[in-house]
Amino acid sequence: MSDDVRPGFVRVRLDLSYDGRDFSGWARQTRGQRTVQAEIEDAIRTVTRSADTYGLTVAGRTDAGVHARGQVAHVDLPEDLWAEHREKLLRRLAGRLPHDVRVWRAEEAPAGFNARFSAIWRRYAYRVTDHPSGVDPLLRGHVLWHDWPLDVDAMNTAAERLLGEHDFAAYCKRREGATTIRTLQELRWERDASGILTATVKADAFCHNMVRSLVGAMLFVGDGHRPADWPARVLAAGVRDSAVHVVRPHGLTLEEVGYPADGLLAARNVEARNRRTLPARGPGAAGCC
Repeated sequence: MSDDVRPGFVRVRLDLSYDGRDFSGWARQTRGQRTVQAEIEDAIRTVTRSADTYGLTVAGRTDAGVHARGQVAHVDLPEDLWAEHREKLLRRLAGRLPHDVRVWRAEEAPAGFNARFSAIWRRYAYRVTDHPSGVDPLLRGHVLWHDWPLDVDAMNTAAERLLGEHDFAAYCKRREGATTIRTLQELRWERDASGILTATVKADAFCHNMVRSLVGAMLFVGDGHRPADWPARVLAAGVRDSAVHVVRPHGLTLEEVGYPADGLLAARNVEARNRRTLPARGPGAAGCC
């Protein structure tokens, strides 16, 4: 599938961050809810004094309440409009955008770049505290309180068994025509000096609710309600388990999006559009657990 930029246009990469608590997710909606995409698209239209709204393509569409520190998007702008505004675009956007969303960089993208399909990984962080007093009021919009003590070692043991390429249907909200096969590259927990636990979750891509479902399963392991092999058994079953709790969105932040070298962008763009399948297992082949 071709992703060539239209003649007379230039593709611009935007690096941005936002506090998701007052947004109804990333994607522009027809029902009038406030979204990140709509705020940025409207701001670009305003500061460039354009009659048209130029649509954004994003690396990862975040849900309502989810934050982003390292989100990436692209927008195709007319060459003359980009030439006129490129030097002052960031400062003008800073003056127009609300305080809970910022665009940190706006640069012409290399050939073949697509914010969504060229990405080779996304890295999220989910933050939790099990302090008996709850969450620091200054962090309440970014940290989940879990009111049982958590065993980090048990959670990391459970996490190791989920790594690799699998069908994560048991941890995803299904969408018509979309695959749930993903490669989970990193999943680990660390507790910092303040007692906050951070789950680092990195994969080539994520399906809907995947990170929050994985975190919910591992919290059950960490507080002793489930054994360490339970999340992997849920994964192997391949169906949604009512015991898997989708944790609240405010503890989740998209931290970073990774891309290949410029010369590999177009190839990755094509590869990422292909529907994925898992290799067939022969008789007697071991399962994922």
